[in-house]
Amino acid sequence: MNIPVLSLLIAGVLPIASTTVAKWGFRRFDNHNPREWLATQTGFRARANAAQHNAFEAFPFFAVAVVLGLVMQLEPSVLDRYCVVFVVARILYVLAYIADYASFRTLCWLTGYASCIAIYVQLLMR
Repeated sequence: MNIPVLSLLIAGVLPIASTTVAKWGFRRFDNHNPREWLATQTGFRARANAAQHNAFEAFPFFAVAVVLGLVMQLEPSVLDRYCVVFVVARILYVLAYIADYASFRTLCWLTGYASCIAIYVQLLMR
């Protein structure tokens, strides 16, 4: 299994999963103006939407790290480990955001970001 590519796929789909939580089951969802509708939401729907935005923001930094790791032939087990850490941290981040566990959410964010930094550091140390 190609863990880095699977990780990119999961990280790329995570924003859509978050916004699905924000929109799902609400009868008055306005698909003609979804951003305006989402901007008026509160509670878990607003947090799910915020998690979506953060997932989109985190993706490029992670994707570039993974692509560089593949192109520069970083040790596969090292790249795999950091990819798994990132994906697990980001999934937990979304769940913590939706559930309003702010401190745990921050820990998950830091863990995911640190895994990206670790990939770059590993590449710089070659």
